[in-house]
Amino acid sequence: MTNILGIIGYPIGHTLSPLIHNTAIKHIGLDYIYLPFEVKKENIALAIGGLKGLGIKGINVTIPHKESVIPYLETMDDNAKFIGAVNTIKLEDDKIKGYNTDGLGFLKSLKIDAKEDVKGKNILILGAGGSARAIAIQMALEKANSVIIANRTVGRGKKLAEYTKLKVHDPSSGWVPRKPKVKAIALNDSLLVEYFREADIIINTTSIGMKDNDNPLFPYNYITNKHLVCDIVYKPIETNLLKEALLRGARILNGLGMLIYQGSLSFKIWTGHEMPVEIVRKTLMKELKS
Repeated sequence: MTNILGIIGYPIGHTLSPLIHNTAIKHIGLDYIYLPFEVKKENIALAIGGLKGLGIKGINVTIPHKESVIPYLETMDDNAKFIGAVNTIKLEDDKIKGYNTDGLGFLKSLKIDAKEDVKGKNILILGAGGSARAIAIQMALEKANSVIIANRTVGRGKKLAEYTKLKVHDPSSGWVPRKPKVKAIALNDSLLVEYFREADIIINTTSIGMKDNDNPLFPYNYITNKHLVCDIVYKPIETNLLKEALLRGARILNGLGMLIYQGSLSFKIWTGHEMPVEIVRKTLMKELKS
């Protein structure tokens, strides 16, 4: 019987994950299929509870469910526990187990695609959701000098900043030998421009940019040619944020690499096989250009 994999989120129509995984499945010759499932927030418990009954081997979890799925899991790996968000679920020994590959996927894209080292850098993260949580902690673990979280709702940003500090500053965790500066600020704070001046790497972790008419999160003239501007949005491949960054001489990194690398880590968890990353990348680029 064909093994079923998938992704849950709301909305889900934009996702390229089925193309990624089905391309890899076909290339390797596995008896799997990967499907999208649109799941509203109020149905998340039913969706996770139904995995066993339907015999679904594993799923990815995207916006807005990366934190809300946790109460319905039976176990999590250390990385997911540490981050406090889940983007990958596997039925393992008849238990529903959560993983997180977001932070590691973004880090691989940063190192491989942008040739960027995080150590000693000042990081400015836009947003405070599940992806921001994984990336903020990963940047701190990579010995960034500072991690500043800018969010529309400053209270949510402060929660994430405190959570990140709690995790990476805990001497018993053994994760980080030094303490990066971690702080939150409101996106409309008059001091935001000062944090842009200090930043080396700017990372948009929100969904702003998926639509051409999305209002910008901040004045684009805050960007300079010293910045590496990253956007985890991958469709369109070049968001308004990245276009504006290029106009100002900044380097850019789109969300395609993170999507592929976090997906490749999920693929290995489910199937035990390495994803053919470059074949998947070529397929995605062809789709996005068309």
